[in-house]
Amino acid sequence: MSLYEAIGGADAIDAAVDRFYDKVLGDPLLAPMFRSMDMAAQRRKQKLFFATVFKGEAAGADAYMRSAHKRLVAEGRIGDAHFNAVALHLEATLEDLKVPAELIGQIMRAAAGLRNAVLGR
Repeated sequence: MSLYEAIGGADAIDAAVDRFYDKVLGDPLLAPMFRSMDMAAQRRKQKLFFATVFKGEAAGADAYMRSAHKRLVAEGRIGDAHFNAVALHLEATLEDLKVPAELIGQIMRAAAGLRNAVLGR
């Protein structure tokens, strides 16, 4: 069974992404990064990204994350504190949704593996 199936499929991802962005947009460190974004489009992209990765189709995830965050890196607007805050919100979201601890661990390890790509290292 894929991680996608284990967490509950599309409905679970939809709920997680929506709750996650509610947390992110309420965070004074992170909210400014999203002020000029079309959040409906951002949520759709994030849902697709999570679905792809959770189905085990992660080839290209590093390149995608590097490209998606390139401007923020170049402008010096993203760093470890931002990545850590996002990770904490993701973990809290999964806990809120009662995702089993072993699946949360798997998701958080995958997220940690994207740190260097997100931060342009």
